[in-house]
Amino acid sequence: MQPREMRSPRLMTRPGSRHLIAGCVAVMAGLVCYATVCGTRVYAVSGDSYPGVATAIAEPVGYFVAALAAAVSFGGLLYIVVTARPDARGVIDEDAFRVHLLVERTSVAWALSAVMMVVVQAASNAGLSVVRLLGSAAIGDAILYSEMARGWIAVAGAALAVAVALRLSVQWVAHTVLLVPALIGVLAVPVSGNAAQGPDHDYSTSAVIVFAAALATLTGLKVASTINQTAAGIANRFAALEIICGGVALAYGALLWTTLVGPSAAVGTGYGRAGLAVAAALLVVWLADIASLVSSPRGGEPARRVRLFGAVAIIAVWGLVSSMATQTAPRLLAHKPTASDVFLGYALPKPPAVQTFLSTWRFDSLIGSGAVLLAVLYLLGIIRLRRRGDRWPRGASFAWLSGCLVLLVTSSSGLKAYGSAMFSVHMAEHMILNMFVPVLFVLGGPVTLALRALTPAGDGRAPGPREWLLWLLHSRVTVVLSHPVTAFVLFVASLYVVYFTPLFNTLVRYHWGHELMSVHFLLVGYLFFWGIIGIDPGPRRLPFPARLGLLFAVMPFHAFFGIAVMTMTSVVGGPFYRNVGLPWLSSLSADQHLGGAIAWGSSELPVILVVVALVAQWARDDRRAATRSDRHADASYADDELDAYNAMLRELARNRR
Repeated sequence: MQPREMRSPRLMTRPGSRHLIAGCVAVMAGLVCYATVCGTRVYAVSGDSYPGVATAIAEPVGYFVAALAAAVSFGGLLYIVVTARPDARGVIDEDAFRVHLLVERTSVAWALSAVMMVVVQAASNAGLSVVRLLGSAAIGDAILYSEMARGWIAVAGAALAVAVALRLSVQWVAHTVLLVPALIGVLAVPVSGNAAQGPDHDYSTSAVIVFAAALATLTGLKVASTINQTAAGIANRFAALEIICGGVALAYGALLWTTLVGPSAAVGTGYGRAGLAVAAALLVVWLADIASLVSSPRGGEPARRVRLFGAVAIIAVWGLVSSMATQTAPRLLAHKPTASDVFLGYALPKPPAVQTFLSTWRFDSLIGSGAVLLAVLYLLGIIRLRRRGDRWPRGASFAWLSGCLVLLVTSSSGLKAYGSAMFSVHMAEHMILNMFVPVLFVLGGPVTLALRALTPAGDGRAPGPREWLLWLLHSRVTVVLSHPVTAFVLFVASLYVVYFTPLFNTLVRYHWGHELMSVHFLLVGYLFFWGIIGIDPGPRRLPFPARLGLLFAVMPFHAFFGIAVMTMTSVVGGPFYRNVGLPWLSSLSADQHLGGAIAWGSSELPVILVVVALVAQWARDDRRAATRSDRHADASYADDELDAYNAMLRELARNRR
């Protein structure tokens, strides 16, 4: 447990706090009026039973409180990571600790409101009042029936984890790691609401993930910097982050709104008008941030006023988002869904073939955009090195850019479209993401490139990306995760845990589950191959024979997995694949047999690539060792000759005496 002597009880009396509190109260009052006046109509339009005025009010108000608390917690953690100046023990400084207190208290409110929303959401979806549901024996069934109620359970768990961890630690690394559960808490409900339903929900789910993350980041940064009065020395850093987040939220919000509303309901529905109001508010905040950066590049009082205005406006945006999230989107009401719409979001009228894989493109705005961003950042790093006169290996560049291209094609082509509907194609996608792309990424040496391209912050300045990267590389979390044994267990065990437990039935049902599996397979594969052929600094390297043995030790597990899948009598993910009901897929068992064969046989090419890279590294290391030994021997021989010559001179000098 870390010391807490820095606690300040006057956190919420700082300038700007009263405006933020007043903005929250005003938004909640507006939501109460909205639910009172429009509540019955909202339920009638969707065909749901009206749960009573108290529940109708509690749903949007509770959503607003929980969503805003989640945004402040996540963005506040990011604020601490960006601004903190840890001491030698890794403990954050006093300025960052003030925001730590804000996030710690907010996360408690987040957890409590999320727990409340589990019952409120279940009652609303069941058409019952909260009091009546609590007194009913069907409360468990009502919670399990409601996807958003289950999402709120995940939010409550994430919020509780953040609250407990912040109470126990004030380490910089702890705040960095907590960004992961905080992000899960931010996304759990949005991906289970309107965005996860109906036609094109693969587009809307990916869009809502990025939109919610960007909006939460923007909210937390503005609230934290308003309360803490960000120092002028890092004002530009925050201005740039806020402008980026504002632009991303605008772009992905527009994509999400277009998918859920449709052109016919853009102005004629309350949902559509609320979306336009969100876009207008975000646009005003974004333009104000740009103008503030241009006119006040070093911050100051005008910039703080703009940030306060932006924080209040973003709070109003969350109120509008809450009203939209607690009603059914117009496109879902106007469209009669098919099985393909419900389970995939699109139709697959033709069986898989090379031409359908190449012609069926549904760009993944999350992973596909991530692949493009990774390629751009890598190229920018190379350009910076060349401007300094440094060189970067072409082989590493080719490996990284090839990995980005393969990731883009895998996530956005027909391979992903059919992989979401067929186990065999999904298994091919899995093997590419788990064994092929990570190898290319590891050979690209991104950490080494970043350390060479990024400029050190310098004495007296706030730590920057290079310092953050070094801290993470040397943190205990990275040491544990990158340990060869840990990476091996994660790489092998995740294969069996995902597919041989009920977990796969849940993940395969939703687009967010497919995205989560893709990210998981990428990260686990990267960790494993980082310790074997990684050229980046990081985990303690095993001797070359041990690395080769670890690589070959994986192969029997993959072979056994493939054989087990091929010989199973039950169908993995059977309920989902039967509900999809592809007309040209005659046998799910035969498709699963093909998937097992793919898992069994497709691991050989990546293994061969890794063996070649490992042997090349081994030979290169031996040549370096031999060169060092030769230089040492030559130096030792020269020293011996010099010592003998000096001894001869001393002997001649003694004889002359």
